[in-house]
Amino acid sequence: MNSSMKKVFNIIKTTLVWLMVLLAVSMMIFTVISCTTFNRNDRSLLGYKMYIVNSNSMAATDFDAGALIFVKEVDPSTLKEGDIITFMSQDTDSFGETVTHKIRKVTTDAEGNPGFITYGTTTDTDDETIVTYPYVLGQYKSHIPGLGFFFNFLKTTPGYFVCIFTPFMLIIIYEGVKFFNLFRRYKKEQMEEMQAERDKIEAEKAENAKMLEELRALKAQLEGQQPVAVEAEKELDTAPGAETE
Repeated sequence: MNSSMKKVFNIIKTTLVWLMVLLAVSMMIFTVISCTTFNRNDRSLLGYKMYIVNSNSMAATDFDAGALIFVKEVDPSTLKEGDIITFMSQDTDSFGETVTHKIRKVTTDAEGNPGFITYGTTTDTDDETIVTYPYVLGQYKSHIPGLGFFFNFLKTTPGYFVCIFTPFMLIIIYEGVKFFNLFRRYKKEQMEEMQAERDKIEAEKAENAKMLEELRALKAQLEGQQPVAVEAEKELDTAPGAETE
């Protein structure tokens, strides 16, 4: 693999790792938000309350089950016929549940308290109880189809493993493999440096041995030449005609 391809591969690998990190962190944040904010009448985010729709009572005109709806707190006296509101149900079958239905008519209850007749557009049947002002939680503004199913899945054990645990484990494994390879490369470089140092020492020893051998040879040569010089001197001394003291 040439350097250009290797560089591209490293860029792609780094991008995928960061995308996985972003995905895992985002899923964790979304899970925390969904657990602490969604379907909570006492919690809001940026002025909106968020609810996950669990039925198709409004599917005929507005949103299906599984949608995430955004509800804004309003003054109930400003609401009118045709508005969609979220309220605490006082009906027998759904007492205390959070319901989002459309206003059919502005009216008052038996005690003269102002309120609304509401209905689900799928069945077009009026709710049992008039929704008075204290039970109105807010006015429906918008929704995201299907997102509620996703957040409900996030809060389950399989959702946690698929969307949070698995990405983090893959990142941990990847970083572990990268650390191991880095450590192995470090040890290899360290061993290569040690071997290079050994080779250098061996080369210096060989050089020193060579120099020592040359010195010995020179010494031997000098020692071999000295007797010859002495013998030549003796011959000169004993030659005929040589002067003597």
